[in-house]
Amino acid sequence: MESEWLTIFDDNMKPNGKATREEVHQKGYWHETFHCWFIRKEEEKTYIYFQIRSEYKKDYPNLLDITAAGHILSHETVLDGVREVKEELGIDISMDELVPLGVIPYSVDNNDIIDREMAHVFIYESIQAWNDFKLQKEEVSGILKIELSSFYKLWFGGKQYVPAFGFVVNQTGEKEIVKKLLTKADFVQHEDFYFKKVLNGIKAI
Repeated sequence: MESEWLTIFDDNMKPNGKATREEVHQKGYWHETFHCWFIRKEEEKTYIYFQIRSEYKKDYPNLLDITAAGHILSHETVLDGVREVKEELGIDISMDELVPLGVIPYSVDNNDIIDREMAHVFIYESIQAWNDFKLQKEEVSGILKIELSSFYKLWFGGKQYVPAFGFVVNQTGEKEIVKKLLTKADFVQHEDFYFKKVLNGIKAI
């Protein structure tokens, strides 16, 4: 398998060449990513969708994360990032259907990788049923939705757990409807600054 090449940026967010994905994470180079958060409005409540990362993932297996996300390769533009939604979730959407929240830079060092992302963040208001999702099993094992204000209280208000509803794909490839109680430990630990920008952006829509 060929290495993925990413454009790298200096601390002033100016392009500064390119490097492989492995080198980017080893040396902590700034690079571009595409983040798409699915939301759904039901009975005057807003829900936010999280993917369950596959158990096969090297990084953060089985944790809840951004609905769909991925790296923008060196030969791509931000407009190409929407392919991640189709690849991971099997949902075919266009950039015209997305609400941009802008670029959110953030940095995470978890000892295994140094991840410095210039994240191009978008919101998509989902109309799909669970059966419309066709998950890429190597990447995603399920989708859960959480009421937006409940997640905000979990992350910033001291709430101990939140209810979530959705589906997981079992070993035979079938969807199983599930209800779960989740704590902060069940999620990829993105920076508070990132989550606050995303959640406040969703509230403003």
